[in-house]
Amino acid sequence: MSKQNNLNNHANQLNANKGTSGFNKPYTAAMNNHANQLNPNNKLYKKGK
Repeated sequence: MSKQNNLNNHANQLNANKGTSGFNKPYTAAMNNHANQLNPNNKLYKKGK
């Protein structure tokens, strides 16, 4: 499999693959990062609190 360029990766982060049995890896990674940033107990994103 060839490497994806930045435009494809950005498009995949926004694509939930609705109607299929799973998610693509960039979308899953983006959603996990979003959840980590919203988690008040995550020490990596507290930034001065």
